[in-house]
Amino acid sequence: MEFAGANILSVDQFERSDIEQVFAVADKMEPYAKRRMVTRVLEGAILGNMFFEPSTRTRVSFGCAFNLLGGEVRETTGFKSSAIAKGESLYDTARVLSGYSDIICMRHPESGSVAEFAAASRVPVINGGDGANEHPSQALLDLYTIQKEVAAKRGSLDGLRIAMIGDLKYGRTVHSLVRLLRLYKKLHVVLVSPQELSMPEKYVSELLEAGHKVEVSTELTDGIAHVDIVYSTRIQEERFASQEEADVYRGRFRLNQAIYTKFCEPNTVIMHPLPRDSRSGANELDNDLNQNPNLAIFRQADNGVLVRMALFALILNVVDQVDRSAREVNWYHRRT
Repeated sequence: MEFAGANILSVDQFERSDIEQVFAVADKMEPYAKRRMVTRVLEGAILGNMFFEPSTRTRVSFGCAFNLLGGEVRETTGFKSSAIAKGESLYDTARVLSGYSDIICMRHPESGSVAEFAAASRVPVINGGDGANEHPSQALLDLYTIQKEVAAKRGSLDGLRIAMIGDLKYGRTVHSLVRLLRLYKKLHVVLVSPQELSMPEKYVSELLEAGHKVEVSTELTDGIAHVDIVYSTRIQEERFASQEEADVYRGRFRLNQAIYTKFCEPNTVIMHPLPRDSRSGANELDNDLNQNPNLAIFRQADNGVLVRMALFALILNVVDQVDRSAREVNWYHRRT
């Protein structure tokens, strides 16, 4: 794909070579993300961060990524703080706010809304999540994490064994990740969920058509055996008609250190797009996993900044200029 000036709306835009290009640029962003170096390559540029649905990591990491490249961030959070609450259309909002920004990241609770917004925008738009539909930058950072955690030992993502667990019906992160995984070879994908929250058939069919092995299970312990990655998700309560309906499924698939030790291979990597639901009735990833070196959820979150920096640099066409304005930081800094 041609990244310069592009909208990033769906993972369907990416070929395997495009993913490799994003990851190569992400690798180069590490000194800046770790705050060992400073670059001002996007000085004067403005990111419009428009989040009409609750978000912590995605919203803050997009803003952080833009700031680390030298740009400035303007934010809208929630419908009540925007003119949409007064009846303004997405078209009008896009026409106005794209005049104030050089690039926009948008999250919205309705599927297809970000694409509708992008059609009217005068600047590139990145989909930060549109309802139960897609979350392309999350899928990219998830795949980048898998590569760093697993492929470095194996040499390739081909042949990966991955279990996806939890709410696979409404979890847009797993929908987008599955569509990227199609581009690799000979994968073994285990889908573990309550029957009512199973992966939509279209995504299963796409994996099968791409030649991958797919297993469907309702048993956690069977699903997590003999895999390289356990990717857990929370119950997407915001997609249910009521809290009571969501609560029926909460806490069905809890992974703790005892279960991990008994059923997982010793180097199985644990991932989660976050937030993990740590309430006693859910606790899909127990706190007793926090000291497990294979718990990659916080490295996964850190990788989001690298990948989003890479997307900004590619879309705004400054990849070759990032190092030109680089200097070392002038404050005390220690990171682990």
